[in-house]
Amino acid sequence: MEERWKIKETLPINQPPKSLRDLLQKQWLLPRRFVYYLRTRHNVLVNGQYRPVNYHVQPNDTIELTFNGDEFRTPQTHYQPTPMPKLDVLFENRDVLVVNKPAGQKMHPNQPLEVGTLLNDAAGYLKDTMADAFMVHRLDQATSGAVAIAKNPIVVPILDRRISQGQMHRQYIALVQGQMEHDAGRFDWPIGRDLLDQRKRCVDGYGAQPALTYYQVAWRGKDATLVRLKLATGRTHQLRVHLAYSGHPIIGDPLYDTTIASRMMLHGIKQQIILPFTEKIQTIQAPIDDEFKRILLKYKERDNK
Repeated sequence: MEERWKIKETLPINQPPKSLRDLLQKQWLLPRRFVYYLRTRHNVLVNGQYRPVNYHVQPNDTIELTFNGDEFRTPQTHYQPTPMPKLDVLFENRDVLVVNKPAGQKMHPNQPLEVGTLLNDAAGYLKDTMADAFMVHRLDQATSGAVAIAKNPIVVPILDRRISQGQMHRQYIALVQGQMEHDAGRFDWPIGRDLLDQRKRCVDGYGAQPALTYYQVAWRGKDATLVRLKLATGRTHQLRVHLAYSGHPIIGDPLYDTTIASRMMLHGIKQQIILPFTEKIQTIQAPIDDEFKRILLKYKERDNK
């Protein structure tokens, strides 16, 4: 079978000695299924030699993993690559691509031949490399900001684990209606489906799940507030629903606000990722676009009149 994916890492000098199994499953967060295939196929090497998973690795050991492709639920994606994509790349290494998604662009195709989405652009960007574009998390179409994209199927479950364990921190800024009373606080209303509108979510809706958002006021005007937001959970439309329910909907939100604006004023401004295998913490900033700046300036100028 043709070898498709390889990972080669040299353990750092401060690596605690541990079994190869613990390194793969507990430290690197590889699924048990992956480790089973690596072990039974002898596709895991330590310093160039196959070692059983109870072998203890040491600092400066070189670990080499080979995957054939059938280990993965989705070994490859089939997004139509955008020719000459205009992708705003904020960070890239062997395993991960972080880009600044523009407001109004869809994340991924819903039909096989659909084009124009962020993942079409990522596929075009990676077209002449050995990498592929795999979705890790979503931003709503109307939201801009930092989005992480996996470049191989090995790291998808690793990043999924980090997200589910609350270890991949995402911060946003939003311009909302009205003056928020408190300088900082939290929203912890559970969110479920809105049975009256299938596009929407609502507090205490059908199948509601716990949701937690932290906020901090960055600027307070006469009729709008700029607020920094941190997701502790990742429910669909969480920030939009929490802010609307608080009485301060995001300006320009096509579902939860009545204000007409050229874009929804929500932007993913910062993302903190624990990089797979090296476990280095990478903090990535996503600059706000000119339209966000223009609308924000308009509201600030109102206060000076």
